[in-house]
Amino acid sequence: MAETVVRPARAAQGVLFVHSSPRALCPHVEWAAGTALGTAVNFDWQEQPVLRGSMRAEFTWQGDPGSGAKLASALRGWEQLRFEVSEDPSPGADGARWMHTPDLGVFFAQTDAAGNTVIPEDRIRYAMEIGGHDARELHRELRLALGQAWDDELEPFRHASDFAPVVWLHQVG
Repeated sequence: MAETVVRPARAAQGVLFVHSSPRALCPHVEWAAGTALGTAVNFDWQEQPVLRGSMRAEFTWQGDPGSGAKLASALRGWEQLRFEVSEDPSPGADGARWMHTPDLGVFFAQTDAAGNTVIPEDRIRYAMEIGGHDARELHRELRLALGQAWDDELEPFRHASDFAPVVWLHQVG
């Protein structure tokens, strides 16, 4: 008789960045993230100086592959949140990134081992088809495929606190 081999679940890891949350919503965000990950979580909330009255948090998580999608799905229902979820690649699973803003909703992209956005061949072909010979339209389609509008909106929130590890070279001198 064949022996059944039970293999442990493949571990995935990533980071949840809550860029802005109304103060009153913070415990609910923790509850939703904990529910998605299957374990209680506690965030170290900090003031978000870009948006008065809002808070920001960074949380490194571990879970099964696909946990990043569960986190993003659990948080997308609150329109006033700005967040990003990343899931690092793991054996047999691509990396991924989700970004959410109140105005734009959710953006999803596959990522490579270095965290770069991977644009599938069919998406590039679509951009070329829509753009035709119009360079501006092609540029617009490629920016959409990269999630540039989400990056543009989130960028001030990413670097708004004193603890953000950013050196603005144009300010040195």
